[in-house]
Amino acid sequence: MAPFLAYEDKGTDSSLVPLVLVHGHPFDRTMWAPQIEAFAPARRVVAPDLRGYGASPVTPGSTLLSEFAQDIGALLDELKVESCALAGLSMGGQIAMECYRQWGPDRIRGLVLADTFPAAETPEGRRTRHAMADRLLCEGMHGYADEVLEKMVAPYASAEVKAHVHRMMTGTPPEGAAAALRGRAERPDYRDLLTRVTVPALVVVGADDEYTPVSDARAMHAALPDAALHVIDSAAHMPNLERPEEFNTALSGLLARVDRRRLGHT
Repeated sequence: MAPFLAYEDKGTDSSLVPLVLVHGHPFDRTMWAPQIEAFAPARRVVAPDLRGYGASPVTPGSTLLSEFAQDIGALLDELKVESCALAGLSMGGQIAMECYRQWGPDRIRGLVLADTFPAAETPEGRRTRHAMADRLLCEGMHGYADEVLEKMVAPYASAEVKAHVHRMMTGTPPEGAAAALRGRAERPDYRDLLTRVTVPALVVVGADDEYTPVSDARAMHAALPDAALHVIDSAAHMPNLERPEEFNTALSGLLARVDRRRLGHT
């Protein structure tokens, strides 16, 4: 049975498609605060804490992307969200791809892939993820958070954004972060799946993202049959927090397309 996830559920059901937001690693649902504020006045917005993150329960060991997707599906069933536009950033983007693999276009009406990549892990990457999982279990999150903060967000990001991102990372339970790292080491390759996505999609990336560079975003954009690409200047791995107005403008464009399709317009 899937763990009961903590979540935000803002806005009200309307003729507009609900928006579901999937956070990255090692963060929580508060990373979507600018998007919840911007979009909840007009549509329903759901943002869960993934298993092992934020206020959701921790399952030690290994959590596969398929398990994260099943958790989200169970939550949406509970909330009676029959279909949605699904947006994920970084690991959240890989979970969004897994959700599309499991649910298809009947449930996912639009797909947003931000600062993520679809390829399976390499042997070296698997070793690195398992080693990091061991380190986090041994040392906790603080040293890691200090090391990667200015790759998660650009060195020139505002002090407020840096503090928020650092707070999310240090607040993540090491057991949850380690389980996700071990699960991601075993993730499948989603590149062929992208070529079969039949709903409108948006690929977003920070121009200065070192983890998932613009070249990865361009490759995903080329693979998706019906997608827009938006490169956000003056941002790194978390453009939704670093440049929220520009990120929200790009997301608004995707949502408008999804809403028109739902209402029967082209």
